[in-house]
Amino acid sequence: MTGDSLYLAFIVASVLLILFPGPNVALIIASSLSDGRRGGLMTLAGVNLGLSLQLVLTVGGLGSLMLLLADWLEWLRWAGVAYLLWLGIQHWRRRTDAETTPTVQVRGRKAFARGLAVSLLNPKTMLFHAAFLPQFIDPAGDPLTQMAVLGLTFIVIAALIDGFYALAAARAARLLAIGNRRQVTDRITGSLLIGAGIGLALARRG
Repeated sequence: MTGDSLYLAFIVASVLLILFPGPNVALIIASSLSDGRRGGLMTLAGVNLGLSLQLVLTVGGLGSLMLLLADWLEWLRWAGVAYLLWLGIQHWRRRTDAETTPTVQVRGRKAFARGLAVSLLNPKTMLFHAAFLPQFIDPAGDPLTQMAVLGLTFIVIAALIDGFYALAAARAARLLAIGNRRQVTDRITGSLLIGAGIGLALARRG
């Protein structure tokens, strides 16, 4: 395959992969349901920063090193599982009175921090990219430049698709808010986060 054909194949493969929600997408949707459009987009920003940092490590060749540290990364993955489950339980237990409703500024900062934390606590993403990106490298070109372009392309595609999820979930949250059904939204949000934690726990290593 030529360089252009490989790049097109990478775009198609990336779109298909991102369309299937994982822990990051579950968190973005949960944040949008819980905290509205701003919460979802701030979570998306945190997730993308974490993803960008992982891709920088992958492009820098550290992804292969991470493969050698798989046992240690398992502990990091389980920390991510525990964090998602904790977030989910918090939403199930959350009260809906005005005293417990955070300000927009605090909610935005927390949403960003949650997105960054969950993204970084999922080391399988970096391990996957360390194996995925090289498959679309043209031997005739510069590998480092191509890896950087592929990584940037993946981030842009992820941001667009995840942004759609965030906006759609925020719209659904507004509909659920009609009739003072905040508790229903919290239950759905908590269930999504717990489900994401369970999914990350069941993910196979390697």
